[in-house]
Amino acid sequence: MKEVIGTLNAQGMKIALVVSRFNSFLTEQLVKGAADAFVRLGGDEKDLLLVRVPGAYEIPLVAKRLAAAKAVDAVLALGAVVQGATAHADLINQATAKAFEEISVETGVPVLDGVVSAENLEQAVERCGTKQGNKGFSAMQSAVEMVNVLKGI
Repeated sequence: MKEVIGTLNAQGMKIALVVSRFNSFLTEQLVKGAADAFVRLGGDEKDLLLVRVPGAYEIPLVAKRLAAAKAVDAVLALGAVVQGATAHADLINQATAKAFEEISVETGVPVLDGVVSAENLEQAVERCGTKQGNKGFSAMQSAVEMVNVLKGI
């Protein structure tokens, strides 16, 4: 039996980071984490394309354009959505997560969900580089692994 395992080797990969400017004090930490992971996994920082969009809701359109162009091996969506008094955050999180999955399946290019979804600001801070790690770092690891899985099949 042949087994395909995605390695954590980013050498030679080109990955796009599509980043929400909204909550930039959080998303900048996600960008730093993603870039750190990419370099630690053997990637060259010059092979990262950073695209900024107004908010998390705008990420899927840019992610789809990048994935459809096949100019990158993967797209990493980075944002921070903090629950407020209304259901707005839930709507954004559901719409973006579904869009990332659909884009991946449609284009064959992995679109990784690095959008932090938090009930409050404290949780968001924890997931963007403190107690809970950095979702940008872990999403980049998943991106690199998925690219290598797809290359192996």
